[in-house]
Amino acid sequence: MKLTFLGATETVTGSKYLLEGAGIRVLIDCGLFQGTKNLRLRNWGELPFSIDTLDAVILTHAHLDHSGYLPVLARSGYRGPVYCTAGTRDLCEVMLRDSAKLQEEAADFATRHGFSKHKPALPLYTLKDAQDALRLLVTRDFDVPTVLSENVCFRLLPAGHILGAASVVVKMDGTVVTFSGDLGRPNDPIMRAAAPLSYTDYLIVESTYGDRLHTPADPASELEAVFEDTFRQGGVVVIPCFAVGRAQAILHYIALLKETGRMAHVPVFLDSPMATSVTEIYSRHVREHRLTMSQSNAIGHAATMVRTVDESKAVTSRNGPMVVIAGSGMATGGRVLHHLKAFAPERRNTIALVGYQAAGTRGAALAAHEPAIKIHGEYVPVRARVTLIDSLSAHADYSEILAWLGAMPGVPQRTFVTHGEPAAADALRRRIGETLHWPCEVPTYLQSVELRAAEQVTPNTPK
Repeated sequence: MKLTFLGATETVTGSKYLLEGAGIRVLIDCGLFQGTKNLRLRNWGELPFSIDTLDAVILTHAHLDHSGYLPVLARSGYRGPVYCTAGTRDLCEVMLRDSAKLQEEAADFATRHGFSKHKPALPLYTLKDAQDALRLLVTRDFDVPTVLSENVCFRLLPAGHILGAASVVVKMDGTVVTFSGDLGRPNDPIMRAAAPLSYTDYLIVESTYGDRLHTPADPASELEAVFEDTFRQGGVVVIPCFAVGRAQAILHYIALLKETGRMAHVPVFLDSPMATSVTEIYSRHVREHRLTMSQSNAIGHAATMVRTVDESKAVTSRNGPMVVIAGSGMATGGRVLHHLKAFAPERRNTIALVGYQAAGTRGAALAAHEPAIKIHGEYVPVRARVTLIDSLSAHADYSEILAWLGAMPGVPQRTFVTHGEPAAADALRRRIGETLHWPCEVPTYLQSVELRAAEQVTPNTPK
């Protein structure tokens, strides 16, 4: 059996793992590379295997760094199944179409304004490619085995993090290989905790926050303080936000603050058609998260939903005090760029970063308090206050990851730490070795490893 790391090594993006054995090839995740230019260029390269030899794709969840390459795979000729949960399917329906639309718009904008070396500029994929990919999605319930061949099957276990997120447990010829996916926090206000891990022979675990502990601060109180300070100056709070998970959490806290009188009655805008659609999807999957139906409804009414471009432009032209929540979460694209151009130069405003900011993104530049950020080919001065609220993170920190790992019976033969910047991945590797005494390593891009079969072959059902 062979495992090849095609992404999410020494970075938090581009999640792809090729697992080969028992006569079949399975791709776990099919994500986009984001961040620095050298990473983004990988999206345009050829995959190191023939598409027609791929038997199946299994998604851990819908975030683009795990699903966003599917349209390229479909355009390249893949017509096999893409397995995922129902929640992931519903989110991908929104996210892949939105990603394609944004890429087409960005290519058109670059062509018209001369930002690209190519004439015309080309999108990585089109809306048609995204629609072709969506036709391949096949849903599976949590914790129900799916047989891929006589000696290969898999199951999906709840991972928390966002709606539909799963860990993937694959059994090949009796050997169990587990991919954690992105792990949520045990006390997340919306998502339920990740399911406990059963024994596995090999483990691939994420390390986004492998070198950090989340602050014990209350997110509602942190948001309350940011709002109060900014509104006092008549300013605008701009929140670059991931449309899936993070936007719903922020709206949940805003609804609570309004209900308890801890927030001034100022306009709040959710300027993300995708986030608006995702919020509606959360209401359809109430059994999968912690929110009651009334809390889900409150999220939908916590902000004015901005859908059209003209409505977005009208928000940009307004004065504060107000709150503008817009995608994308790392300010790599989307409508938030226009709001940052308008509001970042003013000292009375605040830019609140509420999620992980990958290296090379505008969000990372803002977090580093760079004096200017480049948007649409020009540098925009950043005089607004920039604040980080990491208590809103949907990723487990290293203590929470270790607790999840430590509850597993037995010791894996090998553990591979992925989906983290180099320092974070190495820190988690070291902590796993020192705390759990497991054989642990950090793989490199395109590295292949041989996975030795388990000593005893058991019936074809994941443990």
